Amino acid sequence: MKKVEDYVRSIPDFPEEGIIFRDVTSVLQDADGLQLAIDELKARLEGVECDVIAGTESRGFIFGMPLAYLLKKPFVLVRKAGKLPCETISKTYDLEYGTATIEIHKDAIQPGQKVVLIDDLIATGGTIKAAAELVEELGGEVVKILFLMELAGLEGRKALENYDVDSVVVYEGK
Repeated sequence: MKKVEDYVRSIPDFPEEGIIFRDVTSVLQDADGLQLAIDELKARLEGVECDVIAGTESRGFIFGMPLAYLLKKPFVLVRKAGKLPCETISKTYDLEYGTATIEIHKDAIQPGQKVVLIDDLIATGGTIKAAAELVEELGGEVVKILFLMELAGLEGRKALENYDVDSVVVYEGK
């Protein structure tokens, strides 16, 4: 039986020499791979009580929305700055070279709601940590942070040490 990592295309020396790029598009382009990825993510939420699934732009949308559908939960978008039409709150965080800002609608999370955050990949953890802080600023509780893939060599879990973090596939390198 195939595993999710069997569907992930690994591209050596991209975007620079010495890096192995883990390409999620090969999972999405294979019906069996996509179904397996969603099933594996869903299995990691068994026993987790939540009110809302939230995903970060853009691949968090791809994996979070089917989970919200399957679990009959609302889905909340965490987007890049300037993309949401209603009143938002925002969080700016550091990137390797510069900063980025993400936003969430002010009415997306209600105080006391239990939230699962989803993204395709954890590298340094900056984006998802900023998303967790937005949820908490709105009064929500992050009960789980879930990724399809993890680049353990970049130590993103350190930024998320106060959260319950899980990944379907863990790659030891960068």
